[in-house]
Amino acid sequence: MVRFDIAIGVIAIALFIYALVDAITIYEWRIKSLNKISWVFIIIILSAFVGPILWFTLGKARKSDPDTPVRNHQAKAPVAPDDDPVFLRNATRFEQQEERIRRLEAELKALNDEDEK
Repeated sequence: MVRFDIAIGVIAIALFIYALVDAITIYEWRIKSLNKISWVFIIIILSAFVGPILWFTLGKARKSDPDTPVRNHQAKAPVAPDDDPVFLRNATRFEQQEERIRRLEAELKALNDEDEK
């Protein structure tokens, strides 16, 4: 009977520590309800089994759950620069800025040449 009690105690402590570390290190957008601090207190206050079980069933969003925003944050496959519209937009914007800088530098040089005469 003592071995059984020790095994249950070790399992409870391991579950408690795992749930506590998971709740502390998880991103805010992966939490279904409440906030991170509330879940940490719930895990600590509601002993070794109840708090962690509540965390894993009610607090943490699963990747397979379609109602959670996790699907929106999943990493997309890498896109080549030629196919990436954001990259192309930024490249065009950079070229336009460089052209504007060259034009302004030319105007400043022309103004300096006029002042020297």
